[in-house]
Amino acid sequence: MAVRVVRLGTPRAKDEGLRIGTVRRPPRGVPKSEFASGNWYDVWFPNLSPSAETVKFAQSAQTPAQWAAFAKKYRAEMAAPDAARTLDLLVALSHQTDFSVGCYCENEAHCHRSVLRALLAERGAKLV
Repeated sequence: MAVRVVRLGTPRAKDEGLRIGTVRRPPRGVPKSEFASGNWYDVWFPNLSPSAETVKFAQSAQTPAQWAAFAKKYRAEMAAPDAARTLDLLVALSHQTDFSVGCYCENEAHCHRSVLRALLAERGAKLV
């Protein structure tokens, strides 16, 4: 049992479980009926994505210092009570069932999912 951090739209791993899309918007040009079959996500959960303002900040980050500033902003958003409780829920579930969380970005190192992975690990999630 564990949580995987994945790129949405990529082939699913064996035993990946439920795929949760932690993105602000659904995939463009994809009918809702094809979200799961197209390996995008089974459940859309934008609550764990950065705010629109913070996403813009991340997209404009060109230096390590700018990326670190984005990570700090996103961590602050995830420290809000509702987000923190959601993270705690995912941590608990990671010890009981297989599931995945993800985003569309090609490079995880320059994507909020790298910070999400760290947040889950810091809280004790079982990660693949």
